[in-house]
Parts: sequence; structure tokens; C-alpha cells
Amino acid sequence: MNDTLTAVPNLLVGHYTDLEGATGCTVVLTPQGARAGVDVRGPAPGTRETDLLQPGKLVQEVHAIVLSGGSAFGLATADGVMRWLAERGYGFDTGVAKVPIVPAAILFDLTIGDPEARPGPDAGYAACEAATSEPVTQGNVGAGTGATVGKLLGPRYCMKAGLGSAAVKIGNGVTVAALVAVNALGDVVDPNTGEIIAGTRKPVVGGFLNTAQAMRGKLGQTIFGMMTNTTLVVVATDAYFDKAQLGMIASMAHNGLARAIRPSHTMVDGDTVFALSTGDRKADLSAVGAAAADMVAEAIVRAVRAAEPLHGVPAAEG
Repeated sequence: MNDTLTAVPNLLVGHYTDLEGATGCTVVLTPQGARAGVDVRGPAPGTRETDLLQPGKLVQEVHAIVLSGGSAFGLATADGVMRWLAERGYGFDTGVAKVPIVPAAILFDLTIGDPEARPGPDAGYAACEAATSEPVTQGNVGAGTGATVGKLLGPRYCMKAGLGSAAVKIGNGVTVAALVAVNALGDVVDPNTGEIIAGTRKPVVGGFLNTAQAMRGKLGQTIFGMMTNTTLVVVATDAYFDKAQLGMIASMAHNGLARAIRPSHTMVDGDTVFALSTGDRKADLSAVGAAAADMVAEAIVRAVRAAEPLHGVPAAEG
């Protein structure tokens, strides 16, 4: 059974992964077009074409969403995705040419692996070539390749995170799903137990520091902000919603970050949630938004549990 983002019809997901450089990108393809909204909640975002997704703007559909490592350099991956779509005749019809609409967002992963390894247009194109409707591969792949969490004490005491995905069926047979590249300052916790799964490790004695608690004291005031982070999310459903409604669903989906990442939405996180609608089923917006938040939290936990150690950064599972 597929319980990842590609359980939503008319979506393909592909990755470009550079394990040596510890970076990569992930593309969510919807070549025929899908309605889209966005909510950029983090104060340190790196994005492209997100203004188009605001209510009142002309374009109503996108043809892909790109999540990338490489910090701001990674925004260039969208150029390769546009080239792949244009070669196949997909895009917004301007009358003289079809222009693919490809919003993108990046995370900062330059502190492990090779900081000179930055995904670009060729990486975006390769991710499109690899795109499939099969269950999404999770862990150290795509935009999650160089992702880490728990960075209050800097890279020496962080832990490996990655990319995760989850999906659920709700009333009327509607599918709601999420895909998350987890790269946060804070700790990842199990929302059901409050237990820290991966986060800032204590020097010498081991165990977890508990980032949220540590930030309340002098430690947070002196070290907070050393690293740049950002968790990136795509939620999707086969229910029908317009751009404004999808923006509201993206807003509700941010609740999933707050449940599973503590703290979330800090000044050094650029947390961004895209929302896609690919079908025409009827569903209540609040119900879909609530389910999206649940799937975001589940996908975050899966990302950490699927992650593997890389370049000396330990992971929760081995």
C-alpha cells in the first residue's frame, strides 16, 4: 500500500541525491497542472515564484514544486525542471509559448559534506527524469540528503534528519498526504509521547540537551542562530480547493511542524509549506487541513527514523 505523497493521483516524485556532497533536490511533478497555495511561516526563507501562489494573482496552477538543498544556490534547480517540462510541452499558455510554473524553496545543508556541492539545473532535470508514482523513497534522499536537526550547539552536536512522507484516507475517499524535508534548528519529537527522537546532543555526557528548554537560559542567548536551517513541506489532496483555500490548508499544515519540531519557526528557520489540489472530490477544508497537519507530523518522524548516518553525523536509527 502506498501511504506517501504519490498516493494522491496525478503526482510524481523524483529525487537527485549526492551522498558525497551531502545535498540534493526533490521535485513534485504535476505536468498537467494542479491548483496550489503556499504559506511561508519561517523568518529565514529562500523561495522562488511563491508570490504567484497568493490569492488574486493571475496564474492558478503550477506544473511542479521543487525542494532543494544548497542554500540559495539550490534555487537554480527549478531551471532544470522548467527545461524538462518545456521540452514536453507543459506550461502556462502565453499565446506565444508555454511557460512552466515551478515554485521552489531551499534549505541550508552546506555544513556537512562538501559546501561547494550545490544542486543546479542539471540536478533538477535529473530529478524529473527519476520521477515516479511509486511510493516515495525516504531518508537520505533528495532535498533531505544533507538535512540535519538539533543545531543549538552547532554542527558537532547535531543529528541526521532527511526526507519523509505520509498519507491518509479521510471521508468520501479523499486522500491527504505530505512530503517533508526536515532540516530544523530544533529537536524532532514523537507527537504521541513527547519523546525526543533526534536533536541537539549533550557534550561529553550524551543524551539530548532539549533545545527548547536550553534556549530559555543563557545558552540560547549566546549560541542561538549559529546555523541556518529550514524545513520544507508539500501537502496534497485529490479534493477540489482553489488557491485561496489551499493557502489556508498550508497554514493549518504548519501545525504539524509545531507538533513534531520543538521549537519550530525560529528566526533561523525558513519553514515553507506548499499545498496542492489535483482532483475534484468534495471535502471540508478544515477536515483536510487537520489531516494535512497530522500527515506533516508523521512525515517528520518518518524522515528522522529513515535517516542514516552521513559524514560523521549520527542518526536516530543506527
